[in-house]
Amino acid sequence: MIYFDHSATTPIHPHVLSLMQSVQTDMYGNPSSIHYSGQKSRSIIENARNQIAKSINAKSEQIIFTSGGTESNNQVLWSMLYNDKKHIVSNVIEHPAIIKVLQSLKVLGINYSLVDVNSEGIISINKMINAANDTTGLISIMLANNEVGTIQEVKKVVELAKKKDILTHSDAVQCFGKMKIDVTTLEIDFLSLSAHKFYGPKGVGILYAKKPELLHPLIIGGNQENGLRGGTENLASIAGMGLAAELATSSLNGHIKHLKQLENQFKSGLKKISQKMIFNGNQSHKLPGLISISFPGQNSNTLLTKLDRNNIYVSSGSACGSGDIKPSPVLSAMGHDHTTNLSTLRFSFGITNTAKEIDFLLSELNIILSNK
Repeated sequence: MIYFDHSATTPIHPHVLSLMQSVQTDMYGNPSSIHYSGQKSRSIIENARNQIAKSINAKSEQIIFTSGGTESNNQVLWSMLYNDKKHIVSNVIEHPAIIKVLQSLKVLGINYSLVDVNSEGIISINKMINAANDTTGLISIMLANNEVGTIQEVKKVVELAKKKDILTHSDAVQCFGKMKIDVTTLEIDFLSLSAHKFYGPKGVGILYAKKPELLHPLIIGGNQENGLRGGTENLASIAGMGLAAELATSSLNGHIKHLKQLENQFKSGLKKISQKMIFNGNQSHKLPGLISISFPGQNSNTLLTKLDRNNIYVSSGSACGSGDIKPSPVLSAMGHDHTTNLSTLRFSFGITNTAKEIDFLLSELNIILSNK
């Protein structure tokens, strides 16, 4: 198996898996219990909180554990129901965990505006700020797009939003481990992360809140997470996520270099195969190792099937749509027609991929595209 779909999910790091197995076996106390076993579990959670806070230059009390990026996004947006200003500004290429939530909140009194993007998937800062009005309480802008990898100018948006006393949120799920994230430098109010994107377990994530008191619980129950998320904590997964964050941060520069080398090798090889391909998104300001390519005259479903037969796993775009092969709203927003949209594949590389695997991918693509 050759796996080139790391933007959908990453394989769990062996060290992370080992830690989780140990925690599941030996640390079964409830973190809310006052006896030794419970307090030992509590210390594991707080250690993970410190690991994650350090990795994004936050304070430990600003880290809230969730089930993933989707829940983190939801908690920020649903909390706006309690805000006096009930208008939210976002954009047309956000993840469904933003756009669909906004659509659901509309019937409850939340209004929203979605701004367009250009052909490279870049969100206009001026359009986002100009879409705000006196009733705008939040601007939500992804740090990097999950389909084409384009990195957005979030810091500039935050700077302008602060002048209008507007809160800011960023879905940065795709970014951790591929670029430096410093919430203090960004000055962002809220930021969402998900462990399974940086070699941690699935089903656990992070919500950073500069001022946690501005949030309201989405899951109501006990007083876990300082009353912001009820329910007994997923101890092993939280421990694994903390270690995954620490490992990703300590190896960040090497990881970025590795991804860029694989990407350059892949792009150079593709250009020798054909000049008809379209590289989607801004190619000079994007996440390393995430490449969206349209193959005019081809069908993405057919390409996927042929690659899959050779045990090469890629994606037709985002992997968050239950496996449906449908036109990508992101590519449509960038101006792609229906046919080009459905000729697109997303390749996303990871730490275990090798130059030899890239050569094999290029060889198979050459055969497929040449109809040999």
